[in-house]
Amino acid sequence: MKIERIWSMPSRWTYKIKPIKDLLHKYVGNGFLINGLWCDPFCGKYSEAQKTNDLNPKIPAKSHLDALVYLRQWGNSFFDGVLFDPPYSPSQVKECYEGLGLEMFANCARQDYWANCKDEIKRILKPNGVVISFGWNTNGLGKGRGFKMIEILIIPHGGAKNDTLVTVETKI
Repeated sequence: MKIERIWSMPSRWTYKIKPIKDLLHKYVGNGFLINGLWCDPFCGKYSEAQKTNDLNPKIPAKSHLDALVYLRQWGNSFFDGVLFDPPYSPSQVKECYEGLGLEMFANCARQDYWANCKDEIKRILKPNGVVISFGWNTNGLGKGRGFKMIEILIIPHGGAKNDTLVTVETKI
C-alpha cells in the first residue's frame, strides 16, 4: 500500500487542492489507471466524474438528490469508480446545506446514513472498481465491505486545520 503526505493549502472545493487534483488525474482524468464510468454523489464543484450529484441546486451537477436516493437509482456493478466526498462533520453539513431543508441535516447526523451510502457504493461498483474517499479519517469503505486499501494520501494544511485524508480502495 502506498502512503504519501503532501502539504497543501486548504480549499472549500476538495478537488482544487493540488495533491488531490493530481491523484484524481491519475485515477479519473484521462483514465490513466482506471478507465470507464465514474459517479460522484456529493460532487460540489469541479468533479471529474461523468455522473454527478449534489443536493445544492446552485452546484453545476447533473442531478440534485439526496445522495442515498441518488446512489440507489443505479444498477448493480454499474460504475468503474466512485468519488465519495461527503461533508466531513455535522457542522460542515449545516454549512453546505443550510437553507435546503432540515431533512438532509437530520439524515447526516445519523451514522446509519453514512453506512447506507457506503453499502450502496459497494453495490453499484464493479468488481475491481475503485472508490476514492475523502474526510478526516482513513476508514474508507473497508475490509468488511470487501475493499482493499491501495493508497492513502495525507494532506496537512498547517496551523490548527485538520488534515484532509484520502483513501483509494479497490473492490475485491
